[in-house]
Amino acid sequence: MRILQLTPGTGNFHCGSCLRDNALVRGLRARGHDALLVPLYLPVVLDEPVASAGAPIFLSGLSVYFSRKFPVPGWLDRAFSSPALLRLAAGLVSLTSPRQLGESTLAMLQPDAAHAELDRLIAWLRIQPAPDVICLSNSLLTGLAARLRAEFRVPIVCTLQGEDSFLDGLPEPYRQHAWELLTERCAGIDHFIAVSRYFADVMIRRLGLPADHVSVEHLGIAVEEFSPAATAAPLTVGYLARMHPAKGLDTLVEAFLQLKTPGVGLRIAGAMTGPDQKFVTALRRKLGDRAEFFPNLDRTAKADFLRSLTVFSVPATYGEAFGMYVLEALAAGVPVVQPRHGAFPEVLAATGGGLLCEPHQPAALAAALDELLGDPTRARQLGAAGRTVVWEKFSVAAMTRTVEAILQKATHAR
Repeated sequence: MRILQLTPGTGNFHCGSCLRDNALVRGLRARGHDALLVPLYLPVVLDEPVASAGAPIFLSGLSVYFSRKFPVPGWLDRAFSSPALLRLAAGLVSLTSPRQLGESTLAMLQPDAAHAELDRLIAWLRIQPAPDVICLSNSLLTGLAARLRAEFRVPIVCTLQGEDSFLDGLPEPYRQHAWELLTERCAGIDHFIAVSRYFADVMIRRLGLPADHVSVEHLGIAVEEFSPAATAAPLTVGYLARMHPAKGLDTLVEAFLQLKTPGVGLRIAGAMTGPDQKFVTALRRKLGDRAEFFPNLDRTAKADFLRSLTVFSVPATYGEAFGMYVLEALAAGVPVVQPRHGAFPEVLAATGGGLLCEPHQPAALAAALDELLGDPTRARQLGAAGRTVVWEKFSVAAMTRTVEAILQKATHAR
């Protein structure tokens, strides 16, 4: 199959959706398919080789944003598509923050979304080999679907991977209107792939999707890149996600300060953007020398970081659609403690790699962490059990085989 994957970038930090899409495209290529990843809005930033090499960035985030304010001439539109300029802009202001993107979100969900920017994408795609199926990274791209289908007459498959938190973060009146437009746009999609049963149910309910139009395929990671520590490390609680309040980092810090187990360290790693620095600085002051921070680790450093941990937690404050970081910790043999909401109960039921606690409660999180810190044998058993299941069921190869079957079914159905 010739597969076109359209994926929005973030410009300056790693995100699970980009990592999933990139790994999937590479996995599909390994299985003999001609898969192409095309970045939208901002550069795709990853800790692995990017599968979009050679593809320009379309629907530039700067062009889409400023076109709502004034007409963007062609020369400026081309300048706005520069990866270097987009990375710079993303580092200075949050071009992915829902609080600033109400108008742009509504514009992109219109049936004639992006106008000249979409024309530019289609003109480039016409000189590429014709696709057999088009994959949208998330439902926020469904405003492009009608035009893409009219141009290429192929099925369109859309991944559902956490876009509800972005939409719910829009200020009114944009929030309600965006959900209404999204419901209209999704009615024309051939099939959906949700990254968890939890999130499939959320979007079926909120968008009125037919249940038989939604398949579930969990995320997959490059399991071979993670391995357990050869020897027991000092007792350490770890965090690996964006350093942001939505991921519950401040909740984890409060829980850490309430631990009863003596001699425990705290190691915090993950993406830190310019807007995150004030938040991180406040946490550093509160923790003093009791914690270490490791912003923006590369791939090798990330695996080494996970091996240094005794127990892992990212107590996200919202209903996480999956949480790739849980799989990465378990692949390194590190047990996890996660809040009992979102996809976490589903993931831990499938892997057996950790404990659940009540969300938004530092004391409950501290008690669960103490439970594993005080029982190293049980902690190792949970980590080992989780690692075994992740290797068997949550690899990139396993994810790719299932998605491949879904795409083949979609193309044969037309």
